[in-house]
Amino acid sequence: MITRRFALHAIASAAAVSLVPSLSLAQDIGAYPSKPIRYIVPFPPGGLTDVMARLIALNAGMALKQSILVDNRAGASANLGADLAAKSTPDGYTWLAITLAHAVNQSLFSNLPYSLEKNLAPVAHLATSPLVLVVNESNPAKTLADFLVQARAKRLNAGSSGNGTPPHLGLELLALNAKIDVSHIPYKGGAPSLNDLLGSQLDFIVSNLPECSTYVKAGKLRALAVTSAKRHPLLPDVPTFAEAGLPGVELENWTGLMMPAGTPKAIIDKVSAEAIRSVKSREVSDRVTSMGFTPTGLGPAEFGELIKKDVARWREIVKARNIQAG
Repeated sequence: MITRRFALHAIASAAAVSLVPSLSLAQDIGAYPSKPIRYIVPFPPGGLTDVMARLIALNAGMALKQSILVDNRAGASANLGADLAAKSTPDGYTWLAITLAHAVNQSLFSNLPYSLEKNLAPVAHLATSPLVLVVNESNPAKTLADFLVQARAKRLNAGSSGNGTPPHLGLELLALNAKIDVSHIPYKGGAPSLNDLLGSQLDFIVSNLPECSTYVKAGKLRALAVTSAKRHPLLPDVPTFAEAGLPGVELENWTGLMMPAGTPKAIIDKVSAEAIRSVKSREVSDRVTSMGFTPTGLGPAEFGELIKKDVARWREIVKARNIQAG
C-alpha cells in the first residue's frame, strides 16, 4: 500500500514543480542538452533495470556530449521514483527508467498520485526478458508435465521478488492457466527467493531469466519452461510453456525510457533516437544479450501502444487473481 508519507511527498513534489516554468517550444532544440541530465531509476542500484539504465546513460551521454547521472529512487513498489519523474519539469532533463511493473501498478494500487499514461510520455522501449519456471536440481520433476503432477497433488510453495513484480505475475499467470493453487511468499528482491530455492526451502520460482540463468547453467537449478513466445538463446534446450503443453503462460518483462508529459516532441524524438541507437550498439547489445535481455528499440508511438495494452491486460489478471500490493 502506498504510505501516507509517500502521498505527502508526492504532494510536496507537485507543489514544487508547479513553481518552475516548463521548456518553451521556441527553444533551440539543437542546443539540447546543455546541462547534465538526471536519469531516475526507481529501483536499488545493481538490479537489472539499474544496469540497463547505466549502460544507456554511459553510451548516450558520450554521444550527446553531456553527463547523464543515474539517480536511484527506490521505494513504494517503484512508484516513488516514477511519481518524482512525473512531477518534474518537462524540459528534457529528467529521464525515467520503467518496467512492466509500472504498467501493472496502475491497477494494483488504487491511489497512485500519478498516471503512467497521462503524466509520463513514452520515449523508447529498450529490451525484453522472459521469465523461467525453475526448481531445485534435487526436485524429481524433469518436465513441466512432471511439475504439474506435483502441483495438483499438493499445494506448493513459491517465492517471488515481491508482490506485483514480474516474477509474481508469472507465478499468477501459471496458476491461472494450469488451474493450480500455490502458496506465494514475497521476498524483497529476486536474490533472496533464489537463495531459498537453492536451499530447498521453496518448491519453485518463476524467475527473471537474467537472475537464474547462471544457476541453471551450473546445474544447481532446473529450468522447465520459459514464458516467451520462442525459446531463448541462453537456454536453447528449455521449451516455451506452449511447447511444453500449457499455452497462455506468455509474459516478458521489459524496460524502457519515459519523460514527463509535456516534454517537447523534438526533444523526445532526439532522446528516443539516441536511446535506440545506444541499445542497438554493439557494446551495449552484446552486454545486455549476455545478461538475458533481447534489445528491441521501439520508438514513442509503438512503446505507447505497448504500455496501453499491458495496462489493460494486467488490469484483468490482477482482478481475476485478486492480486494484492501487499
